Amino acid sequence: MHERSKLLADESIGKLLFKLSAPATVGMLVQALYNIVDTVFVGQALGENSVQGIAGISIAFPIMMVIMAIALAIGIGGASMISRSLGEGNQERAENVMGNVLSLVLIMSLFIIIAGSIYLTPLLKLFGATDTILPYATEYMTVILHGSGFFMFALAMNNVVRSEGNAKVAMYTMLISALVNVILDPLFIFKSGYIEFNFLADKLGTTVQPLYLHGFGLGVKGAAIATILAQATGALFLIWYFASGNSSLRFRLKNLIPRFDIAFESISIGMGPLARNASSSLVVIVLNNILLIYGGGDVAIAIFGVVNRLFMFTFMPMYGIVQGLQPIVGFNYGARNFSRVMESVKLSMMVTTTIAVAGFIVLLVFPGQLFGIFTSDQQLISSGASATRIMILALPLVGFQVVGASLYQAIGKALPSFFLAMSRQLLFLIPLVIILPHFFQLTGVWLAFPLSDSLSFLLTFMLVLREFKILTRLENGS
Repeated sequence: MHERSKLLADESIGKLLFKLSAPATVGMLVQALYNIVDTVFVGQALGENSVQGIAGISIAFPIMMVIMAIALAIGIGGASMISRSLGEGNQERAENVMGNVLSLVLIMSLFIIIAGSIYLTPLLKLFGATDTILPYATEYMTVILHGSGFFMFALAMNNVVRSEGNAKVAMYTMLISALVNVILDPLFIFKSGYIEFNFLADKLGTTVQPLYLHGFGLGVKGAAIATILAQATGALFLIWYFASGNSSLRFRLKNLIPRFDIAFESISIGMGPLARNASSSLVVIVLNNILLIYGGGDVAIAIFGVVNRLFMFTFMPMYGIVQGLQPIVGFNYGARNFSRVMESVKLSMMVTTTIAVAGFIVLLVFPGQLFGIFTSDQQLISSGASATRIMILALPLVGFQVVGASLYQAIGKALPSFFLAMSRQLLFLIPLVIILPHFFQLTGVWLAFPLSDSLSFLLTFMLVLREFKILTRLENGS
């Protein structure tokens, strides 16, 4: 048995979860940071047009989420199969799955580039782009589309790396791409000249010296170019990792030949995260169009865009815990060690709930200050702070939901995973976003978020309780 497989089988759950989750959490936080950096730099570079620039990126982001969702569906589904195959001692099948993950990514990225380029403008309008927002969103998304293959490869293959218990390499991939993005962002976004850091000086209460930068002055387009180059760097690092022989999985050309059984199972398991991210994009379509009616247009759309980025700092650490959890659950489920499955899930729920509560406190106390990092527009800051305090009311419940849904992905139960992933967005949030504004106007839009989180928590609790009863019976041999 490979050394990392021994750790998954025998290491104490607390130590193992920390070893696998800590790198993933650091990586996810850095990913959240560089998504925010894009928005901050664009907001500062565009000055009086910052609202439209931020809104443009916010409109484009859901389309990026669909692209990422497809990559995650392939990667997470494949990772679940690889973890279980390694737990069963079936190395050949694990390597077959890895090859099929790569071939599926290549096929889907080509399809996305072609279809996205043809239908980009109608898509952006569907997502709520107004005439003032559309030029910024188009400029940003055109570049992202043509580099989407790098996005998809890095996301999918990072999950393959995690499936064998090598969380540090997955973290290094995200750290490298994030560092490259943060370095390149100001170079491509700002024009040559002195950059004033007044927004930082206001927050720090001190003077921040201006910096002379030889920049390209590409604005929103520059942010997209920096993002793509960063993802390409991460993809190259992953190629080196697999080519160097450091992985317990071996790449073989014959495994690139698509196999229907592997592709079907991988995508079926991955439908949960695909549904969650795709339904998030559907939420944005509905929400942005509702905001155009009840929120007055660009400002309300920009508020939602900024809040989404602030939420990342709470959600990304939770997803980091989940990424550390999944290979533990998948391997031990395959090895029929059900007590370790339940122990790891319980511990993960405690940790993610603690993270959710911490995020709730920060967003409750400092929303205005956090909005001020993105823009100096006082209307955006004031309205955004009020909206944030409403939207986070049920945030402490979200940690349980995240772990509950990931349990079903890890053990290969596609239907409940898909159902839980869909429930918050489609079953609860979209109907509430449509109904509540009729009674509470714009406030009703923000109220839909805590209500949907509460209902989704109750549903997840019932399903997880049922699954634990099944696992207990299996553990007792009954």
